Amino acid sequence: MFRRTFWFTSGVAAGVWATTKVNRKLRQLTPESLAATAANKALETGRRLKDGAVGFALDVRHNMAQREAELGEALGIDAAPELPAPGRYAALENDRSNPKYVENTTYSYNRNEDH
Repeated sequence: MFRRTFWFTSGVAAGVWATTKVNRKLRQLTPESLAATAANKALETGRRLKDGAVGFALDVRHNMAQREAELGEALGIDAAPELPAPGRYAALENDRSNPKYVENTTYSYNRNEDH
């Protein structure tokens, strides 16, 4: 009698465990869950790529400055040119002090416009 109870209980426990595992896996494979997982992976990959690119750019900038200093010493040049600070530059404003400013000029950028 004890053997039957043991095996019955073991079977029920295995069934509950398997059902739980299957339901959990099915929830992971729903379209919403797959989309959320893909979005999270894409964001994580983008962050990693951005961090790697920034680190790479800083390394290149540092090594370039170091090599220019070496070349300057070898050629006897005292002052090495300074590199611009890393970062983004603001768009040029349309003012009269800007050499690219053209007065009274209109441009049409509408692709659907008849020519």
